[in-house]
Amino acid sequence: MKTIHNNRFTIACLICLVAVSPAYGMGLRSFVALPVDKGGTVLRTTFEHISGLDTDVLSLSAAYGLTAEQTLLLGIPYRLSPGGADQHGDLSVLYRYMAWQQDSLTGTRRIGVLGGAIVPTEASRDAAIQSGFVFTHFQDRHEIDIDVLYQAGVEHRPNSGRYDISWQYRLLPEERPDWGIPPELNSVMEFNGRWREGGSLVHQLTAGVQWIHPTWVLEGGVIRDLNAAQNWHYLLSTRFHF
Repeated sequence: MKTIHNNRFTIACLICLVAVSPAYGMGLRSFVALPVDKGGTVLRTTFEHISGLDTDVLSLSAAYGLTAEQTLLLGIPYRLSPGGADQHGDLSVLYRYMAWQQDSLTGTRRIGVLGGAIVPTEASRDAAIQSGFVFTHFQDRHEIDIDVLYQAGVEHRPNSGRYDISWQYRLLPEERPDWGIPPELNSVMEFNGRWREGGSLVHQLTAGVQWIHPTWVLEGGVIRDLNAAQNWHYLLSTRFHF
């Protein structure tokens, strides 16, 4: 009986570790796939340089776990250069409900639905209503995140949308230990799309790396426009988990 009890305890602990460790992996271009425990908070800063336009943008994002299935996601960009008017971007507010999740000893699959709004920070801009979904499949050293988000403009704001398909592969360590969460190094490859009413859908390719610690993440990558002006974008991001 004691052996059976110990085996059950070990399996329960392993399930908990599996549920926690993949929470730190996610795509470079999206914030909606990251699971957050109840009462947990994630803060993220992202710096992006667009070489063809000589533009620098700093984005601030935050996630708060309302419950194990419900998360509040906030984000706002600020244009560092060039200067001038309208440097503050609009505030993105999203509510995510994890509608389905299936866990195992080696991975997890989950589907979340998204809903919210774009709140303008300038009186001259209009709001938008957001809706979409996010899907995650994590197995062993691989994680795939897919999200689609549509933004329906209000008044004179044009409609817009985006998609992100991200594949993360754990380079190090090859095997996770039985106990604890060690630092990890992930490679990231993504296909991304950005669309705005009146223009074409711009497809992009993103490649990067993530250095993951239990409470913080340093990540970066390069982005190439595939069917537009073919600008190069450079990303550097930090995340802190509380």
